Amino acid sequence: MKEKIIEYMAQFEFFTTTEMEEIAAQLHIEAFPKGTLLLKEGEIADKCFFVLEGCIRQYYLVDGEEKTTAFYTEKQAAVSFTSYAEQSPSTHYLVCVEACILLVGNPTQEQAMYQQHPKLEAFIRLLLEQGFGKTQEQFANFISSSPEKRYCDLLKNQPDLLHRVPQHQIASYLGVTPESLSRIRKRVASKK
Repeated sequence: MKEKIIEYMAQFEFFTTTEMEEIAAQLHIEAFPKGTLLLKEGEIADKCFFVLEGCIRQYYLVDGEEKTTAFYTEKQAAVSFTSYAEQSPSTHYLVCVEACILLVGNPTQEQAMYQQHPKLEAFIRLLLEQGFGKTQEQFANFISSSPEKRYCDLLKNQPDLLHRVPQHQIASYLGVTPESLSRIRKRVASKK
């Protein structure tokens, strides 16, 4: 797994090979079985995650119903930013949809690594900015799109999710009922 981390960092041409190896050696990697609840609503997030293998789902409970708002897969960070940064209670849940291998960090470890590897803080900031930009675009697209367009965008941009995640969670993520998702899938398939 350390090789995957080095390979990922190398694509940014930010660190020397030695720096990447030193950083990778200090990171904590942990395996979590499918169904593991990484964060509950009301808990304070004391960990951040980076997905090496697997899929994490973010959801809210609204009147007892789960509303899926995000899926995090390979090479994506999963963290309750507000809860983690402000040490305030989380408003959502993070759960492993599949068995996951995750890079796990915490604020203390993070600060120690920033002091030891000064370029790491700038690197993380770059990743956060890129992730935030993508999230803004996805949100704007979601708000301005019909459910069918959202489904087509998912087919185009994250087709693997359709085979990795239960359909009722995909429906929730798209903001439709499972029955509506079924009708949308049929319409889209008939157009092809």
